[in-house]
Amino acid sequence: EWPDEMKRRDPQALTEVDHSFTEELDKEKFLQFLFSLQWRALRAYCNQRQIQIFGDIPIYMPYNSADVWSHPDLFKLDDQLRPESVSGVPPDYFSATGQLWGHPVYRWDRLQAGGYSWWIDRIEHNLALFDWIRIDHFRGLVAFWEVPVSHTSAIDGKWVPAPADDFLSFLFRRFPLLPVVAEDLGLITADVREVMRRFDIPGMRVALFAFGEDFPHGTYLPHNMDSHGVFFTGTHDTNTVEGWFESEADEEEKRRLATYLGYDLSPGMVHWAMIRLVMLSPACIALIPFQDVLGLGESARMNRPGKAHGNWRWRLNGGELTADLADRLADLTTIFGRDR
Repeated sequence: EWPDEMKRRDPQALTEVDHSFTEELDKEKFLQFLFSLQWRALRAYCNQRQIQIFGDIPIYMPYNSADVWSHPDLFKLDDQLRPESVSGVPPDYFSATGQLWGHPVYRWDRLQAGGYSWWIDRIEHNLALFDWIRIDHFRGLVAFWEVPVSHTSAIDGKWVPAPADDFLSFLFRRFPLLPVVAEDLGLITADVREVMRRFDIPGMRVALFAFGEDFPHGTYLPHNMDSHGVFFTGTHDTNTVEGWFESEADEEEKRRLATYLGYDLSPGMVHWAMIRLVMLSPACIALIPFQDVLGLGESARMNRPGKAHGNWRWRLNGGELTADLADRLADLTTIFGRDR
């Protein structure tokens, strides 16, 4: 939709825009400068109190992002700078047509030829913001589902290999102690597991997924888990624990949960039971969303994947984290040795 010279970043056109929109551009730069100062102050305040910030890196870039505009050669775009193919995931148990995400996919050959400099810069920037980073859809670094841009569903996509070994070797040479976690939820194939094992990258486990049909043998149960991972009660993409129990869990899942705990539960009690399971697990990191600490229901859910509106609106209000809640969390932290 932009004029062709702007789409192609013609130097003269960029200079003209810079002159025509000086005030707007300066305002945006100043706002970003202020945010940067505030974020650095927040991170320093947290780190002084031994609190670490866990950030998230989406694997793909939206088509209308600054990254695609400034580095079009790194994405599969046609000669009109429109996507040739887009991202998604294939059909599975949850969706008969798969998921069509619609992001431009990478040209890994060009990323590789450039020493992965774009990814290196991206990781470096995120490490300046966060203490830990999670790579979303990690399996896309091993092989990604590519769908022709003209298709309206993800059914007819194909798996395309990515140079995971070369990329991650390069990444860990540049950042030897990279504090990274792989988002490895859903159907993860053996080749992805092998890459994670080879590079010693921890994955994720979610307590809400522990009481399905694979109970009691599933890998999301604490007794089936090793120490090399991050254990969540739920994530930003799931319901809250109480919301799950009240509106999503069927009677069989509730029965399995009660069997595992050794006692029956009623709404309002479930979140602390799940928090205990996560805390007592051998996972190296236990992560509890604030909504679960507060025992909030579905209305406090952060995100509903596939829904475009109404997400990311929940806020933690001052005073909601009471001294009683802090004491209860502190007790569990001490009991299960997570204060060391």
